[in-house]
Amino acid sequence: MRKQIKHRIYVTRKQRSKEFESVTLLVRRCVKATLDAEGVDYPCEVHVLITNDREIQSINNETRGIDRPTDVLSFPSFEFKPGRFKADESFADPETGRIFLGDIAVSLERVIEQAKKFGHSKQRELAYLVIHSTLHLLGYDHKDEGAEKVRMRHREKEIIGRIGIDENE
Repeated sequence: MRKQIKHRIYVTRKQRSKEFESVTLLVRRCVKATLDAEGVDYPCEVHVLITNDREIQSINNETRGIDRPTDVLSFPSFEFKPGRFKADESFADPETGRIFLGDIAVSLERVIEQAKKFGHSKQRELAYLVIHSTLHLLGYDHKDEGAEKVRMRHREKEIIGRIGIDENE
């Protein structure tokens, strides 16, 4: 039997809403599924901010110098090689014993808009963006149209299937 790893996924939002609880549960499920699929066998921590276009535009401008909203931003704490997570105990917080992988920010306005644009559910779009962003925290990238982008897209599809969301939902 496989040992259960105790990851911590913190989800915050400045304004509570009726769907916040279901969004939180889906975000946690997606992050955990991605960590599991990538063989992350050391307790980790991820912080996820659920926000709107105005706030994500501000973050995007501050951190990347791009003054426009985007769907999701990832801020990895470490540079891992994609598909080769290697825990180093020196990375772990001495108080929690967890490795802080990084931060994710998601615009719910972009989730809704893109779900309509691509013809699938908000749940599927949010799941995709969270999985995508978590893979960035683990070293995946897609700066060009090459092999790394293909590899990342393959992992995204596989993981979204693992959590039971139909790719076309």
